[in-house]
Amino acid sequence: MTPPSAGEARGGTPPSGGAARGEIPPSGSAARGGGAPGGVDADALHDFLRELTRFTLTFSGEGAEGVARGVRGVARAYGARAETVLVADGAVLSVTVGGRALTSTVTAFPDVARLDRAVVLKEFVERVRDTRPALPEAAAGLRRIETLPAAVPRWARGVGIVLFSVGFAPAVQPTWYEIASTALLAALVAALTVLSDRRPRLARVLPLLAAVLVSLVTLGLLQPGHGHGGPVLIMLPALFFFVPGDLLSAATAELVGGFLTTGAVRLLYALVLLLQLYVGVLLGVAVTGTPTGALFDTAQDADLSRWVLVASWAVFTVGLVLAFGVPWRAAGWVTALVYLSLGVQAAGTALVGEVAGTFVAAMALAVAADLLSRPAGRPPRLVLFLGGFFTLTVGSLGLRALTSLVGGHILHGFHDLMDFVTIVTTIAVGLLAGAALVPARGDQD
Repeated sequence: MTPPSAGEARGGTPPSGGAARGEIPPSGSAARGGGAPGGVDADALHDFLRELTRFTLTFSGEGAEGVARGVRGVARAYGARAETVLVADGAVLSVTVGGRALTSTVTAFPDVARLDRAVVLKEFVERVRDTRPALPEAAAGLRRIETLPAAVPRWARGVGIVLFSVGFAPAVQPTWYEIASTALLAALVAALTVLSDRRPRLARVLPLLAAVLVSLVTLGLLQPGHGHGGPVLIMLPALFFFVPGDLLSAATAELVGGFLTTGAVRLLYALVLLLQLYVGVLLGVAVTGTPTGALFDTAQDADLSRWVLVASWAVFTVGLVLAFGVPWRAAGWVTALVYLSLGVQAAGTALVGEVAGTFVAAMALAVAADLLSRPAGRPPRLVLFLGGFFTLTVGSLGLRALTSLVGGHILHGFHDLMDFVTIVTTIAVGLLAGAALVPARGDQD
């Protein structure tokens, strides 16, 4: 998970009505006048496509291929041609209209903390392609999406972070102590996260600060004994909101798929986030005077029933909806894909082992999310995909490996590190295999 972008406001509830959703007027003679291929204003179209590229880079959560496809589709609706060269945080856009070519650069920092904007953006692009409104009206609709208030109030987002972590806790250790300690630690993380929403300087180092806070409370206050599992296992669920497992697998997929620049930058950024968590835990260890050997993450025997484990993922999904601002109309789809991923992974692991089971689960998730997102009005692929992806718990292995290594457990740490590399690669290849199984998207999809 990536941290909230600097200065991003999350409070408030969305106003009702089409304007708040960036809607455009119904098609008609006036609306179509600005979109006629022969009469389009090249400068106005270029400005609109530049803003659309910036906004898509920032909020859609799409990779390089998805951003380029969306911009090309809108340009084609106006009788123009658009080409993009993308990096992780920017793009070069070239628009050709009636023999005139215009080129510009776009800079944007990706942020998936507001998935309500991703949903509204997909609906907006679909309407623009279908109705071809006058360019000033289309640009105004895009600006309305950018200023769209958060889907949930700030306090509800904090509740979502707690539920997100508590729902994930049994996947780390299926014990009641894990759930109770996670509830306390996640409440502190949620308060810190909500506090940082309007404080850009704090938001930049939020993963580090959260890791320090969780480490101090775990080692200094909770002091889990041998009967409760290793301290890292107690900390992980509360920090799961910041673990960049999604970025790590996405980066691997882009590298394997040939998007070398975007994949390399995304991978480096994910590692920086992971190192912030790692350093934060070590600072807590130093302040409390805890021996590094105590970080060894021995898991305890389960004391939760199977039904509690199954229900915990429903709690996790509700937390994801609140924490990331997913519109409630998409919650059913998100829940279905969470349990699809779990079911396929569990069945595959039982039959052919963990690596193959994870590969099949990633492949099934990619196919389902891609196909379900294609019809007009459906949530975008990222929204459908993210919940199921989190169930594969990639990034937490990386943090466990680092803390085991620093604790002096070299063999155990390298074993976790190899598991981490294996699972990340397995998920990435599974996603690519799933994408290869479905028909390629055209610019109008």
